[in-house]
Amino acid sequence: MVGEIFELVFFMWVIAIFAFAPLGYFIYMYTMKSGEPFGDIEPHGDSESKVLDLAETLIHKIKGLIAKK
Repeated sequence: MVGEIFELVFFMWVIAIFAFAPLGYFIYMYTMKSGEPFGDIEPHGDSESKVLDLAETLIHKIKGLIAKK
């Protein structure tokens, strides 16, 4: 009975280690690169995009229509 419980606990630990290994690796890489988990990437909002320009134009037009009413 005690052997079965010890065996069950052992296999639960092995499964838990494999399940949380990717999280541990991500945390390790995040701390190794001074808070940049994926290296130097371009910040959001700094790149030019036709879709973003179109959305911004549409938002300004809608605000203009609401302000006129």
